[in-house]
Amino acid sequence: MPKQKDLKRLVRSRMKKTGESYTAAREQLTRPKTRTAPRPAPSPDLATLARMSDEAIRAKTGKTWAQWVRVLDAIDATRMPHREIASHVNTTYAIGVWWAQTVTVGYERIRGLRDVGQRRGGGYEFSKSRTFPVPVPVLYRAFASPKVRSRWLGGVAFTVRKATPNKTIRITWPDRTSVEVQFTPKGKKSHASITHTKLASKDAAAKLKVWWHERLDALTTVLTT
Repeated sequence: MPKQKDLKRLVRSRMKKTGESYTAAREQLTRPKTRTAPRPAPSPDLATLARMSDEAIRAKTGKTWAQWVRVLDAIDATRMPHREIASHVNTTYAIGVWWAQTVTVGYERIRGLRDVGQRRGGGYEFSKSRTFPVPVPVLYRAFASPKVRSRWLGGVAFTVRKATPNKTIRITWPDRTSVEVQFTPKGKKSHASITHTKLASKDAAAKLKVWWHERLDALTTVLTT
C-alpha cells in the first residue's frame, strides 16, 4: 500500500537522523498528536487602566482593583451613572467621598466607560494646582479683580458665574467651557486648585493644561514682585 511505503520511507529517514531503532522511530511517527490547549489571553493590567497602583488603592479602600471590579460588576455598575456608583461606594463601604470618586473613576476607565481625563458625558477635563506665598484673600483677588487678573491672565474675557469670596470662583470661559477655582489656606500661604471641564478633546485639554501652567507661573511672578 502506498501509505505503508510512505511510512517506511519516513521511518528510515528518521532512523538516519536520530539513530533510533525502526520500532522506536515508527512509534514516534505514528503516535497520536495531542492538541495543546490555547494559551489564555493575558489579563489586563487593571492598575494601569485605572491610573493608580493596587497597593495605593488597597491601602486607602481595603480592596484591590480586581476586587472593586468584581463588586461593582455584581451590581451592574456599567449601566449606572457616575454619581450613583460613587454614592453606592461611599455609602456601602464608608471610604470617604474622595476615595469613592477615585474608585468610581478607576472602574469607569477599566470598563472603557471613560478615557483618562474624560468625563462620562464625553467631554474632557484636567486639573492644575499651585501653592502661592500669599494669604488666601490676596490670591482670591488675583482671580476676582479684572485689573489684577489682566497682569497675569492676559486678555481672556471670561464670565464669573458664581463667586464665594476666598473660597471658590466658577467661570464660563470664552469658548463656553467651564473653570472652577478652589482656594485653600495653608498657614501664611494659600493653594489654588483649578479644574477646567467640558473640553472637546484630549488634545484641547493637553494644550490648555500647558497654557494654565504658564499662566500660574506668571501669577507667581505678579504675587512675589
